[in-house]
Amino acid sequence: RLEKHYRDMQDMEFTVQQGKLFILQTRNGKRTGQAAVRCAVEMVEEKLIDKKTAVMRVSPDQLDQLLHPRIDPKAVKETKPLTKGLNASPGAACGQIVYTADEADSWVQKGHKVILVRRETSPEDITGMVVSEGVLTSTGGMTSHAAVVARGMGTPCVCGASEVLFSNGEVFINGKSFQRGDFITIDGSSGCVYEGQLPLIDSEISDRLNTFLGWCDEVRNASLRTNTDGNAIKGFSVRANADQPADAKHAFDFGAEGIGLCRTEHMFFDRDKLIHFRAMIASDTEEQRREALASILPLQKKDFVGIFEAMNGRPVTIRLLDPPLHEFIPHTQTEREELAHIMHIDLEKLNAKLDALHEMNPMLGHRGCRLAITYPEIYEMQVEAIALAAADCIKRKIDVKPEIMIPIVCDNDELEIIRGQAQAIIQKVFDAEKVKFDVQIGSMIEVPRASLLADKLAEHADFFSFGTNDLTQMTFAFSRDDAGKFLTSYLVKDVLMTDPFKTLDEEGVGELINIARIKARSKKPGLKLGICGEHGGDPDTIDFCYRAGLNYVSCSPYRVPVARLAAAQAVIRNG
Repeated sequence: RLEKHYRDMQDMEFTVQQGKLFILQTRNGKRTGQAAVRCAVEMVEEKLIDKKTAVMRVSPDQLDQLLHPRIDPKAVKETKPLTKGLNASPGAACGQIVYTADEADSWVQKGHKVILVRRETSPEDITGMVVSEGVLTSTGGMTSHAAVVARGMGTPCVCGASEVLFSNGEVFINGKSFQRGDFITIDGSSGCVYEGQLPLIDSEISDRLNTFLGWCDEVRNASLRTNTDGNAIKGFSVRANADQPADAKHAFDFGAEGIGLCRTEHMFFDRDKLIHFRAMIASDTEEQRREALASILPLQKKDFVGIFEAMNGRPVTIRLLDPPLHEFIPHTQTEREELAHIMHIDLEKLNAKLDALHEMNPMLGHRGCRLAITYPEIYEMQVEAIALAAADCIKRKIDVKPEIMIPIVCDNDELEIIRGQAQAIIQKVFDAEKVKFDVQIGSMIEVPRASLLADKLAEHADFFSFGTNDLTQMTFAFSRDDAGKFLTSYLVKDVLMTDPFKTLDEEGVGELINIARIKARSKKPGLKLGICGEHGGDPDTIDFCYRAGLNYVSCSPYRVPVARLAAAQAVIRNG
């Protein structure tokens, strides 16, 4: 009777005195994520509540519990953590400590489960991260390499655990010594690190959960907002950040409505491509560079074909090469000797060439569209690979919706030049392949100046996607890799209320987004706007994006279900 009255599960206090039952008080009962979804779905079925009420009954944190392995709560109560870092990628993992990507790969091949423990990770560590149960780093923030890649793969990760120290083949965690091969357990949802092997509870995706998420989608798709220019914005989509066909397939399975960010640089670390890309970097002439890129072209095409196939007609936003070239150069003597042999050049000459690529501040240096202004052949190869992949799919009756995104733009002339080059390549493919399809070309907005010049940029863009990792970094002048060293003090002393790399800063970064939206849509009222930084999976940020009039958010594949819920709740909350 009480449950029907309050239309929620009740936690009742009662006593029996002299054979008589007294109800002392009742309140809405606390519940786990599994129980929250079950209660919400069954109460709709019992007609106690409607679907919108059910959607608001489950918190994003509760839903997250169902999507990742977690440590048995009993074990957590009985075990004190060794240390705590940033909860960079949710889920729990247990394994033996290894220090390098090669060790991780070797140990896993022998049947071991491992945790990759490093000061920080780099793109060269991808192979080790793929096979590891989890990743633990002593430095880095919520948008560091380890955090971003781990979230994309659904791998638990704890970053910025400053009490993790390395010395002479040992790792010290809060002063306690651990050897290679010792077991640890990490909780990427809380940031805690534990000694030994704690029992884990597997994730669960049930038919009931799929029913619940379907209701979330109904709410999102039915939303209707009026933009400041008076134009209607229909729906609020959730896309995923995915770099490989397997990632795209995971995103699709989790309910993503497209790919909002495909980072092409991650494709280059495949060994078959990397050696040719390194040869391109070390080349002296445009002819040599084009020759090396020609070897990569069919491999890039194959990558894009796989992603188009996985998304089956859904939009795919492909970001052209973004990081500085120095991230790809070989560091070991063996790798440099191999490259010198392939290029038929002297090792000393190669070393001088590669060493000259070093930059004092590479995140603000020669990267993104600046590479395309200097070396247009790089983007030309990538655009040709995208167009050829799309043509291949169309000939096999597979619908495609490619969107080419140009990164680090800060001036409309950059965008105009690169767009013109891309359109010429696309037309060349149209003529050669005897096909035609729509290709949108847009810009990533991640430099403050780009927000301020958004009206001019909009003249040459079919869409904008806000890269909030870099936009936050450049607005605050905080390094997203090193800010963890001092952000804790800022949070403890209430200088900042939240980590700006986890939840979008509405006052500063959010204001730049609003400025860009108003200016851009003053020139193109229907311009599509989205967000593809790691903030795209944060519920508070998703609420802001809905209020700010964005068309979609994009996040890591394993955060898509939570984003679907958070987006639906934003629609209801701000309706």
